[in-house]
Amino acid sequence: MEPFIGIFVVLCILIIFKSVKSVPQGYEFTVERFGKYTGTLEPGLHFIVPFVDTIGAKLSMMETVLDVPSQEVITKDNAMVQVDGVVFYQVLNAARAAYEVRDLERATLNLTMTNLRTVMGSMDLDELLSERDRINARLLTIVDEATEPWGIKVTRIEIKDITPPRELVDSMNRQMKAERDKRATILEAQGDRQAEIERAEGEKQSKILEAEGRREAAFRDAEARERLAEAEAGATRMVSEAIAKGDVQAVNYFVAQKYVEALKEFAHSPNEKLVFMPMESSGVIGAIGGIAELAKNALGKKG
Repeated sequence: MEPFIGIFVVLCILIIFKSVKSVPQGYEFTVERFGKYTGTLEPGLHFIVPFVDTIGAKLSMMETVLDVPSQEVITKDNAMVQVDGVVFYQVLNAARAAYEVRDLERATLNLTMTNLRTVMGSMDLDELLSERDRINARLLTIVDEATEPWGIKVTRIEIKDITPPRELVDSMNRQMKAERDKRATILEAQGDRQAEIERAEGEKQSKILEAEGRREAAFRDAEARERLAEAEAGATRMVSEAIAKGDVQAVNYFVAQKYVEALKEFAHSPNEKLVFMPMESSGVIGAIGGIAELAKNALGKKG
């Protein structure tokens, strides 16, 4: 009996092992009965019919990343570029992903590469280099729609590198350098033009201020001459009144004034000169004293 008991224990262990299945988080297992799909096991502990039901495919339900290998693409304007990228997808239906397509990852990768050549081949090189987001969006729409029957969702497609030929890169660099030099020349010319405008404006303001200064000076000179003329007229009037009254000091004033003016003109002449003062020069000083006397008399009358 002991051999039979041992066989029975081993059989029970084998049955339990075959019937109890544990599915880890993030995965789903398909169940097949005699080779036909019957259901899907979600994460957790499950029991199946031993020796009748078997586990078919073990699929990850997490987002998966596929590297798109570098490949050559001929653009619309016949430029050949090297392109690579990445694809992000997630299995939504384990049964369809297991039984609608053979080798899901390889099929998704080949579909992406084919459509990448199609989309990028319909665009110019400038569009490829400047509109990467639009390329990603078009590829995502096309590939996601094509893989929908496989029970997966393509979440993102990203172009990593677009590498033009070396000679094309050199040509683009020369073009960009020429464009930068052109912009620099334009900015420099605009700066010179603005500097000339500012300089001309400054000269204009300077001339305006200079003219205003001359006008103000001329006005003040005229005002000073006017006051001097008024003073001389007043002095002449005062002396004339004194002469009319027979005041000898007034006559002396006129004589002294002419005498002093003659000496001043003689002193300013450019020729060498030697001046001999006459003995009667004291009369000039007396005449000047007469001027003081006239002024004193005039002030006395006003008082």
